[in-house]
Amino acid sequence: MRVNIGRRLREFWDAGIRGPDFVWAATGPALEAYSQHPVVKRADEPGQVLSVSEFLSHARRMVVDFVVGRVLSGDEADPAVSLDRLDEPTAYYLLHRNDFGLDEAPAGACILYATACGLSDDGLARDWDLLVKTGGDDAVEEDEEESDDSDEPAEESGSGSKVKLKAWNHRRGRSLGVEAPGGRPVPLIDRIHRLMQLWKAGDVHKVDEYLDEHGLRRNELFRRVLQSLIELSKTGDERPLLESLSNHVGAKGAKKKDAAPLFPTTDVDE
Repeated sequence: MRVNIGRRLREFWDAGIRGPDFVWAATGPALEAYSQHPVVKRADEPGQVLSVSEFLSHARRMVVDFVVGRVLSGDEADPAVSLDRLDEPTAYYLLHRNDFGLDEAPAGACILYATACGLSDDGLARDWDLLVKTGGDDAVEEDEEESDDSDEPAEESGSGSKVKLKAWNHRRGRSLGVEAPGGRPVPLIDRIHRLMQLWKAGDVHKVDEYLDEHGLRRNELFRRVLQSLIELSKTGDERPLLESLSNHVGAKGAKKKDAAPLFPTTDVDE
């Protein structure tokens, strides 16, 4: 399966196939391997059969890893980079952002992307606070975890057939970047959005504390995701904020107890 999909995905990508069609394109090459055998058993559970749906979920995750690898490498390097697998919410965010930006997107495509990442569109909206449904008439109450003192306009959730990503400054849950649903590891996208909010507020000391506490300065995957977000950002103050944050993360000698100001007035070392 890996040989078939790897070869065919490179061919599809070079042919210009993108978006949800690219995810579906992996189904055929994956089933070529699966259908060669009357029964496919699980290696980790002796005697248990691997179902078609389970097999396809593995195949679709391979597609996600391929596309995310392209996004992280900027199409200039082999996407099979030697990085730890990206967490599911961040992988979904990059897929969605790469194809649709922060604009409305068809729910069907997003459901496919969510499924490929092992998630659901409802979970992305309800649990991970990454999606908001648009176009519906039935508004729901704001997340109880959203900050009461935020002066940003609230985004409502609807029941329509379109969804969009929540902007970094509209993700106001108090546990953002600190805790994740069900005790799972905190996604990189949550960590980055928390850092962006701290940076925007001018809390450089808290930014440094957070970076050092979670070992993000030397986390190569974190740096790649941050750079990818810079390249995907096109309007507003998001890109310059991300660039400033990235420069700060990469600054030599940056320390938690001796944080640099947001806007240095001199290039001379003190």
